[in-house]
Amino acid sequence: MEILFYKYQGTGNDFVMIDDRAEKFDETDLKLVSKLCDRKFGIGADGLILIRNHKPYDFEMIYFNADGSQSMCGNGARCAVAFSAFLGILDERTKFLAIDGEHEAVLKDGLVHLLMGDVAGIEEKNGDSFVNTGSPHHIRFVNDVAGYSVFEEGKKVRYDQMYAPAGTNVNFVEKVSEDKIFVRTYERGVEDETLSCGTGVTAAAITFGNDRPAALIKIKTLGGDLAVEFKAEPDGTYKDIWLIGPAEQVYRGKISV
Repeated sequence: MEILFYKYQGTGNDFVMIDDRAEKFDETDLKLVSKLCDRKFGIGADGLILIRNHKPYDFEMIYFNADGSQSMCGNGARCAVAFSAFLGILDERTKFLAIDGEHEAVLKDGLVHLLMGDVAGIEEKNGDSFVNTGSPHHIRFVNDVAGYSVFEEGKKVRYDQMYAPAGTNVNFVEKVSEDKIFVRTYERGVEDETLSCGTGVTAAAITFGNDRPAALIKIKTLGGDLAVEFKAEPDGTYKDIWLIGPAEQVYRGKISV
């Protein structure tokens, strides 16, 4: 079987994108998903995304991590919006379906503005924080995040018994200024540090700005710059959460499997 694919990246988070509106891709074949994402024996990516029809939405995003597991992916969703615009499915605005429910997005000034799901609140975890933004995220504030042992320390938390059996993503955050943070992420499912993580920077921004009724937080990642805008409600929940950043097509090709 020959598969036409596109490669997209959002601040260094890269994805194999497949137009599967004809539903020819076997989504139960997780070995194939992992093979396509393998950087030595396949195309190479942090995840794989199928675009499918799902009325009344413009499309459905079916997302797989590199190991075949599924979750919500913020940067992947932004890339899915850009890819769907390339396919002619949408123009500037869209409503689409993901594993965690309905999302909206706007293409504006070369950036994808993605409306994330509401966040129920922030939990305290042994002096750190935990936030679920469609995917689970452990948040730890550190000094000198550029020199921090993200892989080693992230792996410890990811497999800690308090998150068993599913585990968690782990984000290490450093304050840069009153409205900017630097975030590095160990991603569950990739089992390594990634250059960026959309749900992770969203969780980090909410944790950083949790004492404000509304905020626009700028985020530096190893793969580029993002921004998160949100509103805090009196009951401790967070709404109107927008993840903002670029999503670019890198190349397209065909692979025989």
